[in-house]
Amino acid sequence: MKNHSLFLVLFLFVILSCASKRKVEADLTIKNGMVYNGSDTIPEKVSIAIKGDKIIFIGNEKLVRLKTDKTIDANGLIVCPGFIDPHTHADKDLIMTSTSHNLPFLMQGVTTVIVGNDGESYFPTIKYKEVFEKNGLGTNIVLLAGHGTLREEVIGNSKIKATPEQVNAMQDLLQKELDAGAFGLSTGLFYSPGSYADTQEVIDLAMVVAKNGGIYDTHLRDESSYSIGLIPSIQEAIEIGRQAKLPIHISHIKCLGVGVWNESKAIIKLIEKSRSEGIDITANQYPYDASATGLKAAVVPRWAESGGNDSLFIRYKNPLLKIKILKETKENIALRGGPEKLLIVKSEVDSFDGKNVAEIASILQLSPEETVFKILEKGYARVASFNMNEKDILNFMKQSWVVTGSDGNEGHPRKYGSFPKKYNKYVKEDSIISIAKFINGSSSETASIFKIPNRGKIKEGYFADIIIFDPKTFKDKANYTDATRYAEGLKYSIINGVLVIDNGNYNTKRPGKVLIK
Repeated sequence: MKNHSLFLVLFLFVILSCASKRKVEADLTIKNGMVYNGSDTIPEKVSIAIKGDKIIFIGNEKLVRLKTDKTIDANGLIVCPGFIDPHTHADKDLIMTSTSHNLPFLMQGVTTVIVGNDGESYFPTIKYKEVFEKNGLGTNIVLLAGHGTLREEVIGNSKIKATPEQVNAMQDLLQKELDAGAFGLSTGLFYSPGSYADTQEVIDLAMVVAKNGGIYDTHLRDESSYSIGLIPSIQEAIEIGRQAKLPIHISHIKCLGVGVWNESKAIIKLIEKSRSEGIDITANQYPYDASATGLKAAVVPRWAESGGNDSLFIRYKNPLLKIKILKETKENIALRGGPEKLLIVKSEVDSFDGKNVAEIASILQLSPEETVFKILEKGYARVASFNMNEKDILNFMKQSWVVTGSDGNEGHPRKYGSFPKKYNKYVKEDSIISIAKFINGSSSETASIFKIPNRGKIKEGYFADIIIFDPKTFKDKANYTDATRYAEGLKYSIINGVLVIDNGNYNTKRPGKVLIK
């Protein structure tokens, strides 16, 4: 009788315990993985349940009544928020249905890309937002309005000072772009036509962004010693933030060229001082020692290209101007480390690709500066410039206010490998930063900088943008001679609650969204 009573008590206890447990009905559950939530530094071994596009439970699944349609066993794997890339040119792929899966970024663990950087954006936002959504997106997308694009709409591609009326017109266009969903303004003050704007013009536009709670993202006026110099360009960015009273984000922070090598310490000191004064200034960085841009942008003097490509070659054919253009182009090639350091990664002539300017000059039997114009005569060309110092790269990487970015564009391996390269080389192999700093600086911190709501963390109620990778095999495969190789080691990617990468394979789904603030 005693045993019967004891059994009854235990039975009732189990029934009451089960009845009191929270009921969780999920579409997908992740268990047994080492979970980095995007903000803490110590991982936990917890289960994550997803319903629809949201995370609905994180914890010990034995403490709830869990019913799930699908389970991912992440034993031996790392689970973390999907990466957010703050500087890409992915809009060029997302605009086409054939490439809107965004696989170069997706296979790195990126679940959200920010586009419209360097002052160049698709215009108008309201039109292209619809195009992106219609195509179907492999990743989420955040839009910025490009200053250069707005300037070209109002003034054209000419080296002139904007009148007050023209500034007002740009402000009106910018407000419409922000109303349509742009998160802020980007500038490419190194490039035309952005380089033709003075600081006050940018401040006037940044003030519009500030009123809308947005961000100012900038490619500095000079990352080397082309014009005003690197540190004065940092000071210009800080002054824009100070006067416009808005957050400043420096794109792909670097010391480009022997003349500015080792200036990272002075720059860090300057930025830390500004941050202590209340100026919200951050930066992103890609983990490579070579930059990449258009060949024309890299070495042709800005004044010579005022008015566009046709105007450039009209001037080049003028004997007197040609001498000046070639002289300044030669000087700019030297700033990039010489013609041997300029690798053509994409051009209109296949035989040029994979060769540096010195090699092409030898084939053509021309000077390097003349060779530049022979290449440009055929059309647009991109160049990788090997002109950075590892010490500066590491100094910036260690800063709390520097997050991971790719500046992903054609011809450079960073489009396919930035995030896994940073993990594999600087976390796993060289122990420069911790895995938590890498993950947090690739997810939640970027979401915070760009004010992207409810993303970047593994947290109940947040959108389910989650990746799972193998810590032993997650690495980049792309290099400068084969820049289009997908990264490896990513096992699963979940975007808005939808499984997109399943056991290392893309399943063709495109659940990405154009995000709004």
